[in-house]
This record gives sequence, structure tokens and C-alpha cells, in this order.
Amino acid sequence: MYTLLSGLWKYMFQKDEYCILILGLDNAGKTTFLEQTKTKFSKNYKGMNLSKITTTVGLNIGTIDVGSTRLMFWDLGGQEELQSLWDKYYAESHGVIYVIDSTDEERLSESKIAFEKMIASEVLEGVPLLVLANKQDVETRCK
Repeated sequence: MYTLLSGLWKYMFQKDEYCILILGLDNAGKTTFLEQTKTKFSKNYKGMNLSKITTTVGLNIGTIDVGSTRLMFWDLGGQEELQSLWDKYYAESHGVIYVIDSTDEERLSESKIAFEKMIASEVLEGVPLLVLANKQDVETRCK
């Protein structure tokens, strides 16, 4: 009887969950993007002060409910030593957002290398990908 009621409860109230990775080099704006997204799509979320955001060491997780769907965003640190851990999350992901700092010309080639390494993974084959050229509103951006 418990199994029947438990199954009915899950059927009625459980949301479909999708995990989305947010990847890119450190200081590309991944955490700021996540915070802005949570602020726009979560009714009661006030958001953190954007000037207080620091380099992510490890992982930030954000959850947004849209209708009967739950989106879980995993914002992974982009430092070179943390990039080697990205592939541990690929199998669980349903989508990837790759963030590029469009104002940092000096690191574009470094970002390209990290991006190419990521998309070379067979685990991500068929997984939707969004490449986000961030900070285009900044005056000193690349031309």
C-alpha cells in the first residue's frame, strides 16, 4: 500500500529534473550568470550582491523551477587545476553552457583549448551546448 501511495505522490508532484553544466575559464562570469538567472526565474530569490562574487573553488549549484520542470545548474570552477574535474560531471548533464569572457583577448586561446578539450569528450556527444560570449556590454571588449 505504501508503494502505491508513494508512486502516486511522485507521479502527481515530482518534477522532471535536468542538470546543466556552466563551464568556462575562471573570471568568465559563470557565477554572475547563474546568480542573474536565479534572480530572474525564481520568485522569492533576492540574489547575492554581484560585487561580492569571488572565484569559484569547486562548485556552485543553483535550482530553478519552470512549470513542471526543475533545472539544476552546476557552476564549476574554471581554474586550470579544476578543469581536469569537469569530465566527472559530463555523464550527469543534460546540457552545457560554455561562458567566454569576450573582454579578455589574452585568454581567448586558453579558453579555446579548454572548450576543444570539453567537446572532444564522447560523453557529451548529443548534449545541447550554448556558447555564451559574456561581458559584451563592457566598453573595453574585444573588437
